[in-house]
Amino acid sequence: MSCPICKKATFEKYRPFCSKRCADLDLGKWFNGDYASAAEDIEPEEAETLAKILAEKRLN
Repeated sequence: MSCPICKKATFEKYRPFCSKRCADLDLGKWFNGDYASAAEDIEPEEAETLAKILAEKRLN
């Protein structure tokens, strides 16, 4: 297995990365929004239903 950032061999302590540096670089990419997954649009009615469910869960 190679590090997804620098392609060097991985180190067990930081797997799947080779070092703390590469692990931190990857985390920074997540924080900056460099990694994203596509989302599907939902209908307004579905959004309202989800909002109600979330609001109820927060009260409990």
